[in-house]
Amino acid sequence: MYAEVPDPQVAEDEVLIEVRACGICGSDVHGMDGSTGRRRPPIIMGHEASGVIAEVGGKVIGWRPGDRVTFDSTVYCGSCWFCRRGAINLCDNRRVLGVSCEDYRQHGAFAEYVAVPQRILYRLPEAVSFERAAMVEAVSVAVHAVERTPVSLGDAAVVVGAGMIGLLVVQALRLAGCGTIIAVDLDAERLNLARKLGADAGVKADDCDVLKEVLHHTQGRGADLAMEVVGTSPTVNTALACVRKGGAVTLVGNLNPSIELPLQAVVTRQITLYGSCASSGEYPACLDFMARGAINVEALISATPALAHGAAWFKRLYDREPGLLKVVLIP
Repeated sequence: MYAEVPDPQVAEDEVLIEVRACGICGSDVHGMDGSTGRRRPPIIMGHEASGVIAEVGGKVIGWRPGDRVTFDSTVYCGSCWFCRRGAINLCDNRRVLGVSCEDYRQHGAFAEYVAVPQRILYRLPEAVSFERAAMVEAVSVAVHAVERTPVSLGDAAVVVGAGMIGLLVVQALRLAGCGTIIAVDLDAERLNLARKLGADAGVKADDCDVLKEVLHHTQGRGADLAMEVVGTSPTVNTALACVRKGGAVTLVGNLNPSIELPLQAVVTRQITLYGSCASSGEYPACLDFMARGAINVEALISATPALAHGAAWFKRLYDREPGLLKVVLIP
């Protein structure tokens, strides 16, 4: 629904941002039908955004109206045990913009204005447009996941899932120094894009024996690491099967809340599992990567329609329209 709502009230430690761009996240699309329980109406969704500061609260320091900014999707408290250790994504009082669940309702950025605490703000480099800046949250998720993973120079890596985050993970792995990167997906078009963005090989999972292909590219050992960016039992099992003995698998996707895990294989092959949640302070590095062109987000933006047309674009994404990746709405 597209409707008029009152402007947000700005607290003393908050800024009011005039939103210039806000991306539609897969979690918004999945949440729209109520299946996740994290987008309970009434809620203004949207957490991948950028804009210009329109107003500052009385205790805000270092920011002023007119500043070009983006902001973390996570509203962390800054004072709990985890925040004090720098693990802001694990904050005990964590809220996510555009989410409404049992514990809280936090309106997001599919709107003309949004109010956010100054502690989650980041200044935009001049070289990064508002539309590209709306991609930094997704970039940070990919970079954080790779940072969580023990990557050594020249490592072979498998990326299971070549959707939005998977394509960014491919680029982040290349920046981290991986030697061979193999993307696995069911969509040939996305695999082609993965190769353009840095993957050495694209494996269409329903056309071949994925493990055999991975072994072919890794001297018969298996990959040193795998990034699972879907979150289903079959894709997690694919990731686990593709790594060598002693390898590492990082779980990024969470499409399903629980999966079947081949415990004996994990134990006897001594596989290390890492979970990766959101991001934790990677925004400045990600903005720098984007400004320098080290991470390409332009190739992932499919359309930039007006916010007023958002409902139609949500439906197109929900219906899994072929070729559609990131849609960035412009208020």
